[in-house]
Amino acid sequence: MFESLTQKLDRAFKTLRGEGKISEINVAETVREIRRALLDADVNYKVAKEFTDRVKEKALGQNVLIAVSPGQLMVKIVHDELVALMGEKNEPIRFSNTPPTIILMAGLQGSGKTTFSAKLARLLKSRGRNPLLVACDVYRPAAITQLAVLGEQINVEVYKELENKNPIQIAQNGIKYAKEKGRDVVIIDTAGRLAVDEEMMQEIENIKKAVCPDEILFVVDAMTGQDAVNTAKAFNERLDFSGVVLTKLDGDTRGGAAISIRSVVNKPIKFIGTGEKVDAIDLFHPDRMATRILGMGDVVTLVERAQEQYDREEAERLQKKIRKNQFDFNDFLSHLNTIQKMGNIKDLISMIPGVGKIAKDIDIDEDAFKHIRAIIQSMTQEERENPNIIDGSRRRRIAKGSGTSVQEVNQLLKQFQDMKKLMKTMNKMVSSGRDFSQLPFFKQKRR
Repeated sequence: MFESLTQKLDRAFKTLRGEGKISEINVAETVREIRRALLDADVNYKVAKEFTDRVKEKALGQNVLIAVSPGQLMVKIVHDELVALMGEKNEPIRFSNTPPTIILMAGLQGSGKTTFSAKLARLLKSRGRNPLLVACDVYRPAAITQLAVLGEQINVEVYKELENKNPIQIAQNGIKYAKEKGRDVVIIDTAGRLAVDEEMMQEIENIKKAVCPDEILFVVDAMTGQDAVNTAKAFNERLDFSGVVLTKLDGDTRGGAAISIRSVVNKPIKFIGTGEKVDAIDLFHPDRMATRILGMGDVVTLVERAQEQYDREEAERLQKKIRKNQFDFNDFLSHLNTIQKMGNIKDLISMIPGVGKIAKDIDIDEDAFKHIRAIIQSMTQEERENPNIIDGSRRRRIAKGSGTSVQEVNQLLKQFQDMKKLMKTMNKMVSSGRDFSQLPFFKQKRR
């Protein structure tokens, strides 16, 4: 996401690189490029203009410190203004003091409402809540079935009434059922509707009046760009929703909706959808999003994703094995499975500070992990624990069993040995308190 915008903003900042001081002329040129980059990203024109006006005003009012270049100062100003524009901080779900908390989902047809309802239920369940999904989309064929399948995947019950075509009654009955079963969150999945469809808009207003939700989340497809903002405005006038969910931010989106929507409707973005899987959901943090837009990574989200997947005892066990240089292919396979659960590999790489700007040029084949897994699974237990015994005949057998070539098996074995050497070197440096910059790949000369 934001790949094109990141590149264009980086080019805009280059105008000030090498400059000894900030002047009205070089700031005006940089600001003009920033505005063009925002408009190309489908940011609302009024929002883009007001944003760049504030950036220009702050830049001209700043004295550049000796330790800070004009380019660095401009990056900081733009970062701070992006954070302010997108809402300063994450706005959490407002839970009711008297359960159940009722969350009403609203949005356009095809915005990803049903899938997101399941994602949200899974997230809340992982944080100790006991959610119930209520299927109120009585119009779209297979909508109820889709929610039921997703509910089964995440082990969350779905309340449905197959013969009832009245979504208001279903919602009310679902809430009653939740109270009887002691559920503390009810997520109501409604039918997708168009802002111009008066009958359908009136229906969701009636659902709102009937169930008095604690949260109304407007789900919008980020790939629709500026149309997403206009639609949000129309829905907000009717529903006065409490928060926005941006889905499909992993797609070919220009990012304008994420930047504009808060300013236009004055409602916070609470969640973002980052993929099709049920775990592809993140809380929206304006400061983290700003650093990603500027190609500065997002190490906090990266650490949080790792913490969600790594068991502390397992991590400590793995650390001990690495310290003793006993890391084997069983550990490697376990580690690989955990990393894949964290999300799209290219997306994870882009979160590493300093790598975000070059991640777009890294060609990562997600299917490559299938070959690695197949090779390891074709090894015997003895071979996994002691790769040094894998001779030529064993390599041929492993290649045949995994459907790969001997060259691919050789390559994996070499990479594994190189990784073990690196781990051993890093452990020695940690023990001795030496600087990591002395590692070979840090000592390469700059071109």
